[in-house]
Amino acid sequence: MAQPSYWNQAIAYLSNKDSNLSKIIPRYDGYLKSRKNPFYSLCKSIIGQQISVQSADSVWKKFEKRCKSVSPRNIECLTIKDIRDCGITRQKTEYIKLLSANFINKSFKASKLKLLDDEEAISYLCRNKGIGKWTAEMFLIFNQNRQNIFPIQDIGLLKAISKNYSTSYPPNNDELDMFKERWNPYCTVATWYMWRSVDPVPVEY
Repeated sequence: MAQPSYWNQAIAYLSNKDSNLSKIIPRYDGYLKSRKNPFYSLCKSIIGQQISVQSADSVWKKFEKRCKSVSPRNIECLTIKDIRDCGITRQKTEYIKLLSANFINKSFKASKLKLLDDEEAISYLCRNKGIGKWTAEMFLIFNQNRQNIFPIQDIGLLKAISKNYSTSYPPNNDELDMFKERWNPYCTVATWYMWRSVDPVPVEY
């Protein structure tokens, strides 16, 4: 999985703009990676909603094993019970089933996203039931590798900002606006390093 083309430029820019990031960045190897599999990423994002990274990983492993390969057609063949038995809630099961149908009937086309800016892409993704702003932002970060996503609903990001910058928890809107302005146009890269600073294992969707 190739490094995003903007990554090195972003590191240099952020290190110059933010003294805390200039110390954090050298501690962590790696970079943002994408599987280039939109359906896989969206399913994983739905399963990860409102639960810890560890819990999401455990559930995902069971789900992936049950599917054999996470694809719309394979999920279409699974029963509600099959999916629920992986530890997935009734509501998330409904969302995953609807998502597979949207891919199969082409009412949602991931290829359309390349024509949309970030806010338009979030709106388009949110047409799928069960995909809200956080899930859409995770998709734009991890699948699309967009460079300037700042997911202020993400608990991991909020905890990392509070820890690294001694802000209140959660940081207030003025503080978040300040970080968004400081890290623009590379909020995604700053967010990735914030996550790394509180979780030694890189998150992937």
